[in-house]
Amino acid sequence: MPRKSPNYDVLRERMVREQLVARDITDPLVLKVMSEVPRHLFVPEEVRDKAYRDSPLPIGHDQTISQPYIVALMTQALRLRGHEVVLEVGTGSGYQTAILSRLARQVFSIERHAELAERAGQILAQLGYHNVEILAGDGSQGLPDQAPFDAILVAAAAPEVPWPLKAQLAEGGRLVIPIGGLHGQVLTRVTRQDDHWSIEQLAPVMFVPLIGRYGWSENDLRQEWF
Repeated sequence: MPRKSPNYDVLRERMVREQLVARDITDPLVLKVMSEVPRHLFVPEEVRDKAYRDSPLPIGHDQTISQPYIVALMTQALRLRGHEVVLEVGTGSGYQTAILSRLARQVFSIERHAELAERAGQILAQLGYHNVEILAGDGSQGLPDQAPFDAILVAAAAPEVPWPLKAQLAEGGRLVIPIGGLHGQVLTRVTRQDDHWSIEQLAPVMFVPLIGRYGWSENDLRQEWF
């Protein structure tokens, strides 16, 4: 007998209710979008039935899609209201990109792995997310040609806040990024006020490293693991 396909709509509603509303996700716009974007279409078929679980999932190239709660927490911390131009560093599967695109005017997203960037771009286009531009490159350097940004979301961990990303924030702009070591970080929000940046620590997290000129180097990782 063929295996019955999960009811993804029901699973998505349960995810929002049990993982987001039951915790500290209160922004109604974030909750609405999380209840609508089909997360299961952004993960590999072999783990699709796990798409709405409260856990990260592998997407290839040693990268992961963050658990739904972390996606919602980071998005809520950006305080988006629909008029913003947003930079995302670490496209990954494209799921976070889709969430951002529903809440902002324009999203630019940078992915280090060209194959992931291409795959995410194809999925986003097929699903009708057209206010998104995906680029392959070193996201730690930001995207100066399109700056300033009203909000920047970094989906990889850095040892400190990359200076180019701080510099590319618009006045009043918010940057959300995991900061710390390779084995644990603190989700941090940086807000620009004139030429000053206020820093808030939001929650302990665990992300893959941000590899690039203003993040971790490949040599750092080799020394850590070998």
